[in-house]
Amino acid sequence: MVIGDGRPAGLNRAFDLATAADLRFGSNRLGEVPQAMAGWQVHHALLVTGRTSRRAEPLRTALAAAGIATTTFAVGGEPSLETVRSGLDVLRRNECDCVLGFGGGSALDAAKALAVLAGNGTDPLDHLEVVGRGLPFTRPSLPWAAVPTTAGTGSEVTRNAVLAAEGVKVSLRSPSMLARLAVVDPDLLVGCPPETLASSGLDALSQVIEPFLSSRANPVTDALARDAIARSARSLPAAHEQGLDDAAGLREDLALVSLLGGLCLANSGLGAVHGLAGPLGGRLGAPHGALCGALLPAVLEVNLAAVADRAPRHPVRRRFDEVAALLTGRPDAAAADGVEWVRRTCVALGVPGLGHHGLEPDDVPAMAQAGQRASSMRANPIPLSDEEVAEILRRSL
Repeated sequence: MVIGDGRPAGLNRAFDLATAADLRFGSNRLGEVPQAMAGWQVHHALLVTGRTSRRAEPLRTALAAAGIATTTFAVGGEPSLETVRSGLDVLRRNECDCVLGFGGGSALDAAKALAVLAGNGTDPLDHLEVVGRGLPFTRPSLPWAAVPTTAGTGSEVTRNAVLAAEGVKVSLRSPSMLARLAVVDPDLLVGCPPETLASSGLDALSQVIEPFLSSRANPVTDALARDAIARSARSLPAAHEQGLDDAAGLREDLALVSLLGGLCLANSGLGAVHGLAGPLGGRLGAPHGALCGALLPAVLEVNLAAVADRAPRHPVRRRFDEVAALLTGRPDAAAADGVEWVRRTCVALGVPGLGHHGLEPDDVPAMAQAGQRASSMRANPIPLSDEEVAEILRRSL
């Protein structure tokens, strides 16, 4: 089916594109952070890191030389209500006027949550989706900068922060949460453990495949996703096998896939992988990327079958074939070849099924219902029935 100008129906013509105000990518760009932040006329940064702040020490020294004091706040795992409330207390006691997130997705999500909540003087439950009041933010965020040290979430360019609350993972969301500065330096991936590389790499891959198949896909994110899917396919398996320490090209590819995934999901949405990964993460406590890897093959299979059954002429059907061609490098690849590529790659990267993380068959109905309520599910290429969502979970055990 086509619309009046000959363009396929079901793909967006009107769209917005939102990202960090100042986005910098490339080797050795980390050194630009202090001078850029000094231009904001700020004096004291809350430096939000992962479990250990050791890797951030050179950055702290450089910030001090630029006239910016720092107070460090370490985030030991995925951020929760308690994490954020504790961080707000540290921020206020030290009179911090800006925030710098340095670490993986958990550190960056915590940083942006702290910046927007400090700017508004509110509690996370005032604004959280699903479990909170869902109120919009009415005041600007404190200025904040993002420096990712893993290649998975793309959180440096997204406008939401995922928090664990009441046994589920839910988001704070606002355009004012976009970073004023995002610096993506692939050299920060040196020393990344294989399991982190695999988990974060599959998160990033799902975050370029899902927006490409999304009901909210647009021409800009399509172009970014096509490039990123091909980059991930050629570099993620190789990086897991070889490591990243002596492979600048692989580091650059994976860092760029993660960044492009953040841009894509922020502007075109996600789908059933992330719709289910959120509640599963809250229930199981498993790494987000590992859950995405466990879910992605079955999500592709079930979505493909649903489209073939209920909307065989939908333009997204051809996109499944295009994803397969990008993953396999074969122009004649069919959708099933792409699913098989993903399945084999997850096995090669050592990603286990959901049962390994503690999901039991009896848990499936409740988790399916929780996934159906997730905001990510709204951009799935076709609405899925409760039984289809449950089937995804059963196939992913």
